[in-house]
Amino acid sequence: MQTECFDSGSLESTEEFLSRAYTPMRIGGRPNNTRTRIVRTAAAGLTVDRLAFGYTMSYTANALGKVCLISVHSGTMVDTTDGRHDVYGPGETFLIAPPDRPYTGALHSARYTITMFDPAVLDTVAAAGAHSAPGPVRLTGQRARDADANRRLGSTVAFLRDQVLTGSTAPEPLVIASATQLLAAVALAALPSTARQEEGERVDSRDAHTDTLRRAQLFIEENAHRPIGLADIAAAAFVTPRAVQYAFSRHTDTSPLGYLRHVRLARAHQDLRTADPCTTSVTRIAARWGFAHVGRFAAAYRRLYGTTPATTLRAQD
Repeated sequence: MQTECFDSGSLESTEEFLSRAYTPMRIGGRPNNTRTRIVRTAAAGLTVDRLAFGYTMSYTANALGKVCLISVHSGTMVDTTDGRHDVYGPGETFLIAPPDRPYTGALHSARYTITMFDPAVLDTVAAAGAHSAPGPVRLTGQRARDADANRRLGSTVAFLRDQVLTGSTAPEPLVIASATQLLAAVALAALPSTARQEEGERVDSRDAHTDTLRRAQLFIEENAHRPIGLADIAAAAFVTPRAVQYAFSRHTDTSPLGYLRHVRLARAHQDLRTADPCTTSVTRIAARWGFAHVGRFAAAYRRLYGTTPATTLRAQD
């Protein structure tokens, strides 16, 4: 995990930093107060930045090549791309621009969080949907569908910022991969996109047989320690993501990703049974197997094993 801090009163230095950290851009601001503070934290393709501008600043920027979500905490941001004048205020989380489009705008004494990830993660997550459309997924709107969607998106950004990308040590790779996919899934649910087809569209399930299920389960069991998703499972089973979903729903009582979570929970259980409680912790073992939220891990563990992970670990003392 990398952390970088920027604090400057120079517009020239700020423009240089922003162009290096995001995309080439030109900025302008009022000269009486040009203080800028930015703290960047990045790990495995996920970037979360905390920014504070004590002045009014305008910007003209090239395409980012990333999904870029902004959560405004104070002040305002104005999107002026293509002649628009869309104002975003405190409590709003929005997409600043499509990854392949330049954008323009202004901010007014704003404090906000920027979260960025690879657009390919949208494709991975969308492939898990029961009505996913073929081809690359695009976010087609910048504002959340409604107030509830906006709150969920903002809360997810805050979770990544305050719980996942925090502390002095890098989170486990599975935690970062799971957290990024969570954010992509919430973004797809919150923002307009091309991810969903019409509900009435028929889906071919001819490959949802037991051979598909066995190949998928074997791949999951052999690769649970890696940051795999539905697309990887389907490719290993030589079928489409939709077909592997149907195979699980037809022949089991879980989904492919549900089975993956079950396998990882079982691996965590084995680690807890054999670990030295003097040298490791429940939190560390949970993170090793992709469980970022220790409370949810403990609840799932108790439902399956009838005891707490801490009790299992202490039993080895």
